Amino acid sequence: MNNKKLILTRFIMLTVAVSCILSGIYRGEVYTVLNKAIHICMECIGIG
Repeated sequence: MNNKKLILTRFIMLTVAVSCILSGIYRGEVYTVLNKAIHICMECIGIG
């Protein structure tokens, strides 16, 4: 019984994670995250 709950919990968490990722892609958040990552890296290196 405990093993079935664990499998169900993992499946639910995986489904939620994938749906959040797909929602972010649909909303165009990929560009925003990539843009912020580039600016942070350039600030750390000292270029920007």
